[in-house]
Amino acid sequence: MLLWFVILYLMVSVGIGLLAATRVHNAKDFAVAGRRLPLPVVTATVFATWFGAEAVFGVSATFVKDGLTGVVADPFGSSMCLILAGILFSRYLYKLNIITLGDFYRMRYNRVVEVITTICIVASYLGWAAAQIKALGLIFFVVTDGVASQNAGMVLGAAIVLTYTTFGGMFSVAILDFVQMAVSMGGLLFIAWIASGKVDGGSGAAIASASAAGKLDFFPPPDPLAWVTFLGAWVTMMLGSIPQQDVFQRVTSAKSAKIALAGSILGASIYFCFTFVPMFIAYSATLIDPAMFGELMEKDTQLVLPTLVLQHTPLVAQVFFFGAVLSAIMSCSSATLLAPSVTFAENVIRGFYPACLVLLFALNSESSIFKMVENAYKVTLAGAFVPLVGGILWRRATTQGALAATCGGLLSWLLVEMLIGAASPVPPQLIGLAVSALGMILGSLLPQWVGHRMPHHELHELLHHQAAAETHHVAEPPHHRP
Repeated sequence: MLLWFVILYLMVSVGIGLLAATRVHNAKDFAVAGRRLPLPVVTATVFATWFGAEAVFGVSATFVKDGLTGVVADPFGSSMCLILAGILFSRYLYKLNIITLGDFYRMRYNRVVEVITTICIVASYLGWAAAQIKALGLIFFVVTDGVASQNAGMVLGAAIVLTYTTFGGMFSVAILDFVQMAVSMGGLLFIAWIASGKVDGGSGAAIASASAAGKLDFFPPPDPLAWVTFLGAWVTMMLGSIPQQDVFQRVTSAKSAKIALAGSILGASIYFCFTFVPMFIAYSATLIDPAMFGELMEKDTQLVLPTLVLQHTPLVAQVFFFGAVLSAIMSCSSATLLAPSVTFAENVIRGFYPACLVLLFALNSESSIFKMVENAYKVTLAGAFVPLVGGILWRRATTQGALAATCGGLLSWLLVEMLIGAASPVPPQLIGLAVSALGMILGSLLPQWVGHRMPHHELHELLHHQAAAETHHVAEPPHHRP
């Protein structure tokens, strides 16, 4: 019965996505939904940026194991990322009328910077999107009671998401995000209510137990190395996720810059608060049946939540839970497959190859969902963050500086990662970020040997004139198109 409910839900979701596809008429409609989305839909789609497998399975399992200190990257870093990205994109990039972040790198610097940063952005999606596909495989494995293997579930899940994403693009993603946000929030709140009723003493006892076990301690012990690791995880997610195409698409799909900013802040705030619901459910499971869930904690913490629902809740709760989880994962995975494909097609070559790479990565990865996501944004932090922020905020940033930042950041990160790895006292991605910033400064201030596609001062003045126009309602110059 549960399996049939899941199949019915998937069929309805694909139908809604294909119906939304009828509104797609050009590349702008496909990539950024024609820039016509109202505030409620923008809020929902920003919320869905992160609320997928990571939030439901990854964060909750990591919290049960390591407490709040272990989840500093998500939701703390990821929520701040959405707010910072919303400010940057709505204030400076929204009215450039571009489809991808790669377009900005080309306008601000040149074609070489565009290709290198685009490859960084596409590569970062392998881990993030693969985590969503891996979670879909886990869901199909659980609801079929092992009849469908996790690998078969990954292939099936990828095919379903690709169907409506391929035809409808951002329109399908946004409409489904709005519907699925309501389903996922309602379903998980219902499960949390049931779980709290099964804990002796209710939700208050569960929270008190978590506090007594040290799970609510946020900051690490007073050890310099522990603090560097802690800040490294926070910064990687908070800053490394900003130069991401899916975040850019969701923010700039709004019908105005003000709605883009408001939707980013609202979506990020709702996401931050709601991520604690799966954490509460997972921790409650360890109190409901300590023996069973203690054994699961040793084997696979990602199975704690679905096992609790299947063995300790009625059928109606199971339907709500798996509907909620599928909603969250499908919302997240559709955009994370769309974003690298649009970026790769628009800024490197034409094709839909990233989706195939994502599936291959998911099938062969042995990392947990949380680790796959946590590692995804190291490449963009080291190679794409500084050129993006420098290009927006620093008038003197040049193409030579951007190349030095990108190449220097990537090479230093990769060298430290390969030669020292986890033994490095400073996280390799933070070393890459520092080298990237130094490369931008020195490369921009030293004599220039690399030219520009558009004079950097001209685009910089355009960016800041548009920001002033949004704030003070002054006349705007004609838009430059890539």
